[in-house]
Amino acid sequence: MLEHKNVLCSSTKLQLKSFNIFAVMIKKYTIRDIAEMAGVSKGTVDRVIHKRGKVSETAAKKVTTILKEIDFKPNLIARNLKTNKTYHICVLLPDPIKDPYWIPCVKGVNEVVLELSHFGIKIETSFFDPTKSKSFTAANLVIQNNAPDAVLLAPLFFKEARIVMQDYENLGIIVSTFNNDIESKAVKSFIGQDLFQSGRVAAKLLHSVSKTGDLAIVHINEQYENAVFMQEKERGFKSFFNELVSFNYSVLQCKLNQEDFELVLTAFLKDHPNLTSIFVTTSKTYLVADFLEKNNHKTISLVGYDLLNENVTHLKTGSIDFLIHQNPKEQTYIGLKFLAEHLLFEKEIPKELLLPIDIVNSENATPFMRR
Repeated sequence: MLEHKNVLCSSTKLQLKSFNIFAVMIKKYTIRDIAEMAGVSKGTVDRVIHKRGKVSETAAKKVTTILKEIDFKPNLIARNLKTNKTYHICVLLPDPIKDPYWIPCVKGVNEVVLELSHFGIKIETSFFDPTKSKSFTAANLVIQNNAPDAVLLAPLFFKEARIVMQDYENLGIIVSTFNNDIESKAVKSFIGQDLFQSGRVAAKLLHSVSKTGDLAIVHINEQYENAVFMQEKERGFKSFFNELVSFNYSVLQCKLNQEDFELVLTAFLKDHPNLTSIFVTTSKTYLVADFLEKNNHKTISLVGYDLLNENVTHLKTGSIDFLIHQNPKEQTYIGLKFLAEHLLFEKEIPKELLLPIDIVNSENATPFMRR
């Protein structure tokens, strides 16, 4: 059963109901059920499952086919019943009400709950404020006090994440991360993209649409010094142009906050009249697109991240040239399923799994939105 709990943001609890976090019970098949489905005796099914005694090739094929169709795992179910163990996994996400980029992550959690509802496992989801490192630390402290078997989290704040990872290791709690990688021996697994390579892809895209002029890397609403994911994207972006022998333009940096967004961006563009391209390192690319459209900066190419509705709208109108899809739903789904199957079935978890870097333009956006 999945238990949903927002440990910090009480004002968002009612709103989060729309995300439909749930658990569904799926039929548990017995030996008798399988025997009836295959048209054989219960003894035949038992012999096929436990690979003992003689069974005709025809009967064995019938039973094996049914077992595959229903994804029957008798030994695993038996082991769980014998131990009578209920495993507890905590998922810690940035609050999707404050940043809609994380909404698909909740859907990823739901899918794991649906698939593994046969087994004794409790999945509890909590949220922290993605703009406040103290909120991240406090949420992890609550989780540690609850002593789960495993935790899946997005370590947005590098310094604080290093500390909580060590705390989890000291407590013997398994931790996997997604979206942002963090070097720590306490991390069991990382699911996400190669952020350095992601930055290089963004650079290649902008270079393909604008061969001349200065470029800007724009960071929005983040503590750059404590956001390794931004630094890695920027490092990859710059490395691409550093390797271009014929590149004679500047790669600039601009940090923006929503409080003085227009004022700072206006001054930045005025100070750099040769700017022809902008790379936004977060999902808030639409804010820059809004500004460029409003102020008639039609000659500036724009590349950013993620399939938020606002971003896709600008993509289709041409205000954004390309979006890089980070697939947060798949990251969460895979990370959580790895942990659950490790606890339930003793499956090994890969140390790292890097997902493809999907490039989305106005022509192929619709299929990505359906996923």
